[in-house]
Amino acid sequence: MSATDRILVVGAGPAGIEAARGAADMGQPVLLVEAKAEIGGTPYEHYATLTPHLHETHEAMAAMVEGIKNHPLIDLRTNTRVVDSAGEGGQFRVTLENAAGERQTEDVGAVVIATGFQHFDPGRETQLYGYYEYDDVITLVDAEHMFKQGQVVRPSTGKPPERVAFIQCVGSRDRQIGNQWCSKVCCGIASKQSIEIKRMLPDAKVFIFYIDMRMYGFWEDQLYWKAQEEYKVNYIRGIVTEVIKKGDKLLIKGEDTTMGRPMEVLMDMVILSVGMEPSAGTRQMAEIFNIPKESHGYLATQGEPLDTVTTKVPGIFVAGAAAGPKDIEDSVSMGGAAAIKAVSYLKRLNRSAV
Repeated sequence: MSATDRILVVGAGPAGIEAARGAADMGQPVLLVEAKAEIGGTPYEHYATLTPHLHETHEAMAAMVEGIKNHPLIDLRTNTRVVDSAGEGGQFRVTLENAAGERQTEDVGAVVIATGFQHFDPGRETQLYGYYEYDDVITLVDAEHMFKQGQVVRPSTGKPPERVAFIQCVGSRDRQIGNQWCSKVCCGIASKQSIEIKRMLPDAKVFIFYIDMRMYGFWEDQLYWKAQEEYKVNYIRGIVTEVIKKGDKLLIKGEDTTMGRPMEVLMDMVILSVGMEPSAGTRQMAEIFNIPKESHGYLATQGEPLDTVTTKVPGIFVAGAAAGPKDIEDSVSMGGAAAIKAVSYLKRLNRSAV
């Protein structure tokens, strides 16, 4: 095979790993580029367990990660970024840069962008929730780091909290800040985390304040009802308008929309369910490869809902949260679909060239 029979996969999270493995298993050489030192993406880096089954992340993803490292047709480059591209479908010439600043060019025939997402910064637009003011206001990601350590404690005291509140839709479904989308997984992750907290701290009281719970598919049964019925998690439909310090506690102010009345409740710890945004890598790939973005800033596809992975640039495909909010199942499925599309694209080019 020539160099232009190679498929470049940008990003080695679940979507990129599956795309690389799928293409390589079909006999196509793959150049897999990851900006960080380790592969596995956001779940592998940050999450203690995976939604919805609460399997330990590193154990669940071990075979996936090792399979990439040992595959004879996959050239894995970590600490490496794509910084430039020229050419067109079937004949891309990309420039890679490693951590030492060294550059080299590579020829590839097709590209799969799997650069994922970034979590919303809850202090970027507003400090109503006090994320940068109060130690005991944390995010879903901060909570996962605690779970990795096998404990849940108040950062301010190092002691287990007696009352914990989740606030949903932080950075999602918010037109004022321009994030007019649901991030899809936050309700499920909060429910999963509430179960984990109750397993570690059976006597703690856990509350989830939500606009409306969005539990699609099996998550309704696997997480929502399980959290309520087995672990006695309290779901409160309401809008939180402010979190302030009161003594050594956090006072949540807002409105109970079910009862139609104001509410004020004291908590030891508040966990912000932060949403997804297009990652810096996704935005950079859009510029480097001239890929159009859809109205929310993610990479646009040309055939959605019937084709979720083909971009408007011939020879370039997208997988996972680079195309919008996705859970890990979506991402892996899209990775496989992108691999099939990329391999098929190159085979069609080769046939037409004969």
